[in-house]
Amino acid sequence: MTHPDPDPLATVSSPFVEDWILSLQACCSTQQMSEILTRSGLVQLTNTGRTKSAAAQRVTLDQIVQLYQVAAVETGDEMTGLWSRPVRSRALQHLLTTVREAGTLPAALYRFSTFWNLILDDYSIDLKSQSTEIMLEISPYGPQEVQRFGHMLMLKLAHGLLSWLAGYEVPVKAVQFAFDRPDFYQDYGVVFPAPVKFSQACSAISFDPGQLGAPQPRSPAELAEFLNRAPRDWIFTGFREHQLSLQVREFLYRSNWEDCRLSDAANLLNMTPRTLMRRLDDESMSFQSIKDALRRDIAIRDLRVGIKSIEEISQDLGFSSAANFHRAFRRWTGGTTSSYRFTRS
Repeated sequence: MTHPDPDPLATVSSPFVEDWILSLQACCSTQQMSEILTRSGLVQLTNTGRTKSAAAQRVTLDQIVQLYQVAAVETGDEMTGLWSRPVRSRALQHLLTTVREAGTLPAALYRFSTFWNLILDDYSIDLKSQSTEIMLEISPYGPQEVQRFGHMLMLKLAHGLLSWLAGYEVPVKAVQFAFDRPDFYQDYGVVFPAPVKFSQACSAISFDPGQLGAPQPRSPAELAEFLNRAPRDWIFTGFREHQLSLQVREFLYRSNWEDCRLSDAANLLNMTPRTLMRRLDDESMSFQSIKDALRRDIAIRDLRVGIKSIEEISQDLGFSSAANFHRAFRRWTGGTTSSYRFTRS
């Protein structure tokens, strides 16, 4: 069974990457950091998380990929400052080579854990297997502050490698984190295809052994392609089943979304409009907020592509004037449209 690709328009809030930015600042000079953010199109994140305006700013998948790829080179660390010991160049290549030789997907997870336990000083990666669940846990060596982005990235890397080996996005049973639920908790819905819990004893990702098929043969060329695209192929999820709000967004994106009504989405999902409203409310969402978020992300994409004028973008999004679009965009992101324009150096 195949699943849709990650939402090409998906964005996350800037506080989602704040821990990552702070870690990079700790291992880079001021000039290096400026270069990394500039080349990634993320100059506006200099003060990430420190103001209400910064908290509203959005980061795209392309920007996360670019930030990772630039930072890995600039820092000489393939985990870009997230752990106390740098992960030197070609480490991820060795990891892929190791897991590629596994005869089963559970065996690949075991190889994943043993690889990182040879490298990390901060945590152990423990694999616990039962008949109904296989869980990969991140357990700290002694008390320490949880690196939220680092924990997320490690669990997503495990899921991404497993999916690469399987040839499809492997279903996830559950995800949990050892930190309190952040204000931007909804961002985890575009990253993990499973319910996410916070304030747990440890960070972990679990799978149902019955849903883990046989790994597919992967050539050296496929391995190189996965590395060259990292982390594009594993950072966001393609699943939509686990959150109703993502199903609604998918429906809007693939339909004539401007004219779609709540009743249209409810009909597609085989429920009444009242039930849809109630279930979206349970996810702290509304039909209009999903629609506005999609308009926001379409605007961000078009601004970064840089082909359309502001007037064209505002008309495409249904605004009566460019001025109204500017006001809405500032409300959505806390920033100006010009701050999201991609400038080629």
